[in-house]
Amino acid sequence: MNKNKEILIVGFALFSMFFGAGNLILPPYLGVKAGEAWSLVTIGFFITAVFIPILGILAHAKLQGTMYDFGKKVAPSFSRIYCLIVYLISITLPAPRTASVTHEMAVAPFFKTSPLLTSVIYFVLVFLFVINRSKILSLIGKYLTPLIILILTSIICVGTFSAPETMQASSLSAPLINGVLEGYQTFDAIGAIVVGGVLIISIHFKKDVPFKIKKELISKAGFVAGIGLLIIYTGLIYNGALFSNIFSSETTRVEVLSGLSTHTLGNIGTAFLSILVGLACFTTAIGIITGTSDYVKGLFNNSQRAYIITAIVGCILGIAIGQFDVHYIINIALPALMFVYPITIVLIFLNVLPNKWASPLVFKAVVFFTFVFSIPDFLQFLLPADSLTKIQHMIPFSKENLGWVLPALLTFIIVNLTQNTRFVKASS
Repeated sequence: MNKNKEILIVGFALFSMFFGAGNLILPPYLGVKAGEAWSLVTIGFFITAVFIPILGILAHAKLQGTMYDFGKKVAPSFSRIYCLIVYLISITLPAPRTASVTHEMAVAPFFKTSPLLTSVIYFVLVFLFVINRSKILSLIGKYLTPLIILILTSIICVGTFSAPETMQASSLSAPLINGVLEGYQTFDAIGAIVVGGVLIISIHFKKDVPFKIKKELISKAGFVAGIGLLIIYTGLIYNGALFSNIFSSETTRVEVLSGLSTHTLGNIGTAFLSILVGLACFTTAIGIITGTSDYVKGLFNNSQRAYIITAIVGCILGIAIGQFDVHYIINIALPALMFVYPITIVLIFLNVLPNKWASPLVFKAVVFFTFVFSIPDFLQFLLPADSLTKIQHMIPFSKENLGWVLPALLTFIIVNLTQNTRFVKASS
């Protein structure tokens, strides 16, 4: 196959695996809330929903292993526990959420069926794709993603040229930070290390590709996906801001996206949006269930039985949890995200860096302090309000749920300076 065509197909497949429920409903809602400050939330959203996830793909291109390789420099036991937590979160929150969004936006407007029926049919189809493991990249990259992009760009282009003349003022106190934290809800940093593993294994299925060529293919495909995500996110946020005056403060994320499609494409917009939501959510669910099944398969000596059993369990969990409404799933996801996201971000950054700046000691120290200083962000959702106020006042950016950032950065600098100083003294 032509090299450039291969890069585009893999890049499109990667884009589609990233682009799921949260990626659809979060950007327009952010735009509505941001209003005139839409550019600031776009920058914040870009950091956690595009930049860091694509760094995760670049890290995969460098490692060319599994998610286990992301944390093994900390300790083998840490990496195993981290992988289990991430995969457990992935199949119990973002995967079921795709079914919930599909029901609310693609099924409920047309049929009065129950969410449970939608979840059952949805995850039966997901399972059929997952067990046809070797065909996933070509099926998604060639057929599903181009249709998703076509529908999205239609909504964005029509909306840009038909919007009201004025935007409302921002209702967000810190648009940049709000964009960063809302980007957490896409699960894309976690998705990068989950679906990146799917990408590596899928390329193995196609042929025995040399390490260097595979690295180039994965890296360029990552950039293709990143550019696509940036364009779509910016367009959706901007359109949300353009139409901000037509939505009330009580409008939900799902209602914003539905209203936006209706105002841009009219009655046919509902049908287009239904197709879009179904495709976008479906491809993400496939990526998550496949990635989890791949990992468990590796734990059991590449047992195909382990792969199939894990896929069945993942789909059953999807059916059970996917029948709840989207707002509920988003709310219960917050504590889990505040717990695992900071560690995921620093592991991605450290794995992208040259090895001389990311020694095992650097990994251990940075991950440890990231975990310690992210505890208040996690506990605030479990403890009574204001119980952590004193601690948050002591930690810079803790009020913005980013108290781990400065300690992680300082630890990285201090440990590297200490190691380099020792190396210079030993050499002399």
